[in-house]
Amino acid sequence: MLSLVLPVAFAMVTLAMALNLWRLVKGPDAADRILALDTLSINTIALVLLLGMAWATKAYFEAALIIAMMGFVGTAALCKFLLSGDIIE
Repeated sequence: MLSLVLPVAFAMVTLAMALNLWRLVKGPDAADRILALDTLSINTIALVLLLGMAWATKAYFEAALIIAMMGFVGTAALCKFLLSGDIIE
């Protein structure tokens, strides 16, 4: 069952990443681009987790946690820069 579901999941996550990249490039303003970048990091986490399940390796789950932390900090820093124009006050 897993061998049937994983290729479909890979295709869906890849499509979602392509659509996020399109919004990142075309986004009408900075808020849309930040939201697209945050969603792209979430899709990257999903792709890394799918790779971990496909290759039965636990190291990919730790990599997904690191990507999640970096995505959160990056999104928070970009939002603070967008609101105040400075990250560190």
